[in-house]
Amino acid sequence: MDILKDLWLFMKERKKFWLLPVIIVLLILAVLIVFGGASAIAPFIYTLF
Repeated sequence: MDILKDLWLFMKERKKFWLLPVIIVLLILAVLIVFGGASAIAPFIYTLF
């Protein structure tokens, strides 16, 4: 969680709020990859891409 805190402080201090949507999309993709690789939902997730 320190990484997320550091990212937030970086964005807040340097006014780089445009990075927030990029980070959210990357986190969503990471969650899809983790759950998609080890579950029965994998074929349905793979059809999205």
